[in-house]
Amino acid sequence: MSSPLRQPAPRPCDSCPYRRDVPSGVWAHEEYEKLRRYDAPTVEQPPGLFQCHQNDQNSTVSRICAGWAGCHDGQHLLALRVALLEGRISQETFTATSGYHSPVPLFASGREAADHGQAEIPRPGQEAARLIGKISQIRTDLRPLPHLPQQSAKSEEER
Repeated sequence: MSSPLRQPAPRPCDSCPYRRDVPSGVWAHEEYEKLRRYDAPTVEQPPGLFQCHQNDQNSTVSRICAGWAGCHDGQHLLALRVALLEGRISQETFTATSGYHSPVPLFASGREAADHGQAEIPRPGQEAARLIGKISQIRTDLRPLPHLPQQSAKSEEER
């Protein structure tokens, strides 16, 4: 069994898809689609925890996404309950996640966060491109997005 996931960070990371101040278009379409599924009634939600995007998927330092914990009602998250029962998180992590309050403004639902994030995927702005570049340096398990080479080429031409 892998090591248990850590509790959410004190604040959602700078590229968290749940943050209201993160630009649109940072993540792939399918990553934003995952957010919507946690708005469903508990029995219809995915059983998997939503992990922070700052770490590779199989990282030994993975933690629960602070934005996810702050946006959704932890008492009604199926994934949180299942993870506790299966021993993938500790009781302390369950408590910290279910009672988490974000110090930065978050979208009110996964749907709102996904709608915002997907809006500019075809043409992410300069700040989104900066965050994409930063994430690409950290994550080794992500596939390149189709718009990145065009974005990089444009940035080089402007220099």
